[in-house]
Amino acid sequence: MEMRISFQGNQKVAADFAGLKVLTDQPLEDGGEGLAPSPFQLFLASLGTCAGFFVLSFCRKRRIPTDGIELVQTALWDPDKHLATRISLEIRIPKSFPEKYKDSLVSAANLCTVKRHLQAPPQFEIKTRVV
Repeated sequence: MEMRISFQGNQKVAADFAGLKVLTDQPLEDGGEGLAPSPFQLFLASLGTCAGFFVLSFCRKRRIPTDGIELVQTALWDPDKHLATRISLEIRIPKSFPEKYKDSLVSAANLCTVKRHLQAPPQFEIKTRVV
């Protein structure tokens, strides 16, 4: 998949792909306008929404109502390294959720493609090209 990355003024950077545009910005304290998520916030959101997609698919395949199901993601931050050191994901389910599917629901969330890429990261290549 090809994405075109462009600068949108001040600290805003956009990615255009598949007819979509994703805008990022920096928080006010980092010189941005806070008009869009930062790239790192977007990365964290991609983890949570990816896991959420797999939870949703699991429930739909089994005709389990998704009302009352919520995923809460928390990232622990190391300010010295400027890295997240732990990302926790809690799947909150209603009391009516079938007991026999609780462990399988966690397994479904673990299928998240974004998370799996962190566990087996791709190689990166960055270069310049005169056009």
